Amino acid sequence: MELVIATRNEKKRREIVELLEGLDVKVRSLSDFPEAPEVIEEGKSFNENAATKAIEIAKFTGMMALADDSGLEVDVLCGEPGVHSARFAGEDQHDEANIQKLLKLMDGVPEEKRKARFRCCVAIAKPEGLVKVVEATCEGIIGLQPEGSYGFGYDPVFIIPDYNQTFAQLGPEIKNRISHRAKALKKARKIISGYVSCAET
Repeated sequence: MELVIATRNEKKRREIVELLEGLDVKVRSLSDFPEAPEVIEEGKSFNENAATKAIEIAKFTGMMALADDSGLEVDVLCGEPGVHSARFAGEDQHDEANIQKLLKLMDGVPEEKRKARFRCCVAIAKPEGLVKVVEATCEGIIGLQPEGSYGFGYDPVFIIPDYNQTFAQLGPEIKNRISHRAKALKKARKIISGYVSCAET
């Protein structure tokens, strides 16, 4: 059985592959399908964006597809950047620019008001349509400056209180156990595993 991860982000692809390790599936990504459409994320929620990506890639490849949409929700910013997390500083900007915009907006905000969470929605689709969408969150606080060199996105400023370190400091072993994506993919694994079992019988 083959499963296509609907992403062109190599760091995200590696992270998802590690989290799906042990499943009896051949995992592929959009790098294997250079002609695959660029799915525009115009939904109003992570759930909607993930479902749209999974459905379109499943139809294009003729295989089961897994897509995720995730981002950062900051309480003092009324849930922003939310679905705009990847493009917070502009369409063609990078992680560092997004982080700098976030820190500038939160300049002077005390620690007790810097609460935030990462939210991840994972959608699974087959060529004939959507199978299911699962969701998970990871709570934390926004640091005063970037710390650490692992991960991507907002990892350098997202502090996990239990460890008093950012995701970028903790590294992949711990992050892949406690993150929003890890929790959501754990739910997705059960769904995929069910289809693998059916395919083998």
